[in-house]
Amino acid sequence: MKELGYVEGRNILAEYRFAEGATERLPVLAAELVRLKVDVIVAPGSGAVIAKKATDRIPIVMTMGDPLGSKLAATLAHPGGNVTGMSALVPELGAKHLELLKEAFPGLSRVAVMVWAGFDANALVLRDMQAAGARLHLAIQPLELRDENDFKPAFSALRAGRAGALVVVRSPLTVVHKSRIVDFAASHRLAAIYPDAEFTSAGGLMSYGVSVADLWARAAVYVDKILKGAKPADLPIEQPAKFELVINLKTAKALGIAISPSLLQRADWVIE
Repeated sequence: MKELGYVEGRNILAEYRFAEGATERLPVLAAELVRLKVDVIVAPGSGAVIAKKATDRIPIVMTMGDPLGSKLAATLAHPGGNVTGMSALVPELGAKHLELLKEAFPGLSRVAVMVWAGFDANALVLRDMQAAGARLHLAIQPLELRDENDFKPAFSALRAGRAGALVVVRSPLTVVHKSRIVDFAASHRLAAIYPDAEFTSAGGLMSYGVSVADLWARAAVYVDKILKGAKPADLPIEQPAKFELVINLKTAKALGIAISPSLLQRADWVIE
């Protein structure tokens, strides 16, 4: 926003609200923003869904999510309502995660997949991953989370299922508890691939996915246009343009895992 000429406290005022993974708080937070009569609400997928339920008047800029599956927009080209912004739905990313794991660990036969139950975007990724698993001769073990209390039984199920690797699908729940997931994988010397660099920066082995920072930066352009008079209904929703493969070589060495030179060469970022 600063690059677009906005300085907080001078020509823009930001009201921050964080659910910190407690999605049941989202309706209350959205209602607060509506009462404040803000000019624009900026939120990731699940937050945008709740904000839409709270208001059909205030423009909403989605930073990531599934606008069509969540019924927030009529089409990407012509949203038609009060929601626009960025789509981060790339179901084939699930297949890419499995392909990367199979390349890194050719003998892999069973993979656990951590998803947020009831989250439509996660369900689509899991469905695509199960189809890819059959093609790659990988058995898929879903680990469904509903709230933070499900992590412990999910970890127990993972150990009991003897999965050789873990795929973590991005959701508000996994993002908030990323350190807990990364620590579990490390303590059990488990190979894992994560949805983006937030996880590898926290100690995860490797990640592949859309650049979250890029999505938020591009969302700022939408805010600028709306503040200057554009209508969200007329602003096409953009799809992801930047993807990153990040490998944490420090974690690989700690786990005693050798990452192939070809995979390291393709990495956009290697943490040493």
